[in-house]
Amino acid sequence: MLVLGIDPGTATTGYGFLEAHPDGSFSAVAYGVILTPAKTPLPERLLLLHQRLQELLQRYPPQGAAVEKLFFQRNVTTAMSVGQARGVVLLALAQHNIPVAEYTPNEVKMAVTGYGSAGKAQMQRMVKMLLGLEDIPKPDDAADALAVALCHAQHLRWHAHSEILESG
Repeated sequence: MLVLGIDPGTATTGYGFLEAHPDGSFSAVAYGVILTPAKTPLPERLLLLHQRLQELLQRYPPQGAAVEKLFFQRNVTTAMSVGQARGVVLLALAQHNIPVAEYTPNEVKMAVTGYGSAGKAQMQRMVKMLLGLEDIPKPDDAADALAVALCHAQHLRWHAHSEILESG
């Protein structure tokens, strides 16, 4: 099953596609960031984000996707722009009829490291290990997106096992 994880942002949106294999392992298919130029007006930045997401979704059509929930920060302006980027991401996924889940940063950390307050370095090492990568994915936004995808893939696997146990 191909799963997409998204770490939304106006300037930098991380994405990570991973394959969840029947044996319980995972492998990275593609990951990176969508960058928008800082001096570009916000509507144009959001359009660029949408266009690039459309290209990625056509190239790697996932069976499911997960987006990191907005964590309200002290900077209201940043929170607003991240919220707008999340809206664009959710729109693009809906246009492709892709089921979407949303996870808080603590839920992602718990699913990937087993500790909801894990640090960024610990998360990145676990992403590297779980995906069998030679290096920690760069930039951080790409590693975060892969962590979101891992969280969702593990949630889907757990949910599937729960349904089997309930029906058996």
